[in-house]
Amino acid sequence: MTRIVNESGRLNWAKSSLAILALYAMTTLAAPAQTFETMHTFDAADGQGPTGLVQGTDGNFYGTTEYGGANCPNFGCGTVFKITLSGTLTTLYSFCPDLQSNCTDGQVPTAALVQGTDGNFYGSTLFGASGSTVFKITPSGALTTLSTVGFAPNALIQATDGNFYGTTQATGSNANNGGTIFVMTPSGAVTTLYTFCSKSGCADGANPAAALVQGTDGNFYGTTRAGGNCIPPGCGTVFKVTPNGTLTTLYSFCPQTGCADGAYPAAALVQASDGNFYGTTGGTIFKITPSGALTTLYTFCLQSGCPDGSGPDAAALVQAPDGNFYGSARGGGANGGGTIFKVTPSGALTTL
Repeated sequence: MTRIVNESGRLNWAKSSLAILALYAMTTLAAPAQTFETMHTFDAADGQGPTGLVQGTDGNFYGTTEYGGANCPNFGCGTVFKITLSGTLTTLYSFCPDLQSNCTDGQVPTAALVQGTDGNFYGSTLFGASGSTVFKITPSGALTTLSTVGFAPNALIQATDGNFYGTTQATGSNANNGGTIFVMTPSGAVTTLYTFCSKSGCADGANPAAALVQGTDGNFYGTTRAGGNCIPPGCGTVFKVTPNGTLTTLYSFCPQTGCADGAYPAAALVQASDGNFYGTTGGTIFKITPSGALTTLYTFCLQSGCPDGSGPDAAALVQAPDGNFYGSARGGGANGGGTIFKVTPSGALTTL
């Protein structure tokens, strides 16, 4: 598994924990005991550095790898793959078959796919012939490059209006490189809805590192890992943005010395069955109401050696049918290599 640092500053092994967790959750949540099964080990030729999984309507899982594949020397340019519940993996597409033509189809997909209502999958790459790209790929592997967007697009979501919404971690209409929120039609027409770091001191947040989530009220909710009212360099925010681009900062992390509420959220939120949003920072699990009242539910690594894990922002939480949340931490644990955990809505954590 590669240890190359990508442009978002996170290690690939941290991002790949989402893929592991998804396989784990699908095979064990209904069982009385927790077991762990490795379904596939990538060997570079079929990909390297998985970024996450989505279950398709056919029951199979679909995902991307940042590197590896049939093309590009050294580390490869990345792949799109399908894997069955029994662990049979098929490489659907290897990026950059036209290596000598600057990879017009893109390379290094850094975010998970989303399946659209048309049955196709949509995703993004970090690089391309003229910048980062957004693509569509059929379940059989036919890829179409739809658009070129800012820098390092995070995972897309398809909203109730049929369009795709996403964030970029950097660039925008100002000189602060605070990142953007954008909307893209299924045909690839992109409009920038909001540019971060538009306010003095980036009080509105900067550098969103995760996908948006559409709330039941029709608005979008997300996090930025920098900016806010924490003086400097900014400790991150939770925000709400309307479909027409009006942004409200709901919470700025670390308003007091010591950052007891956490800092630097880098994973997407999840709206739970109680209507509130749940998420993680670099060291905490939190709940926040749609109006912005935040409660810290759990703080990691309060004991020597961090037996409960550390760095729970490797991937978003998921709420299971039992009402609890499941997630992963990229460090700590009994072996020092990270953990998978369960946490109740009230904050009681169990290391699984």
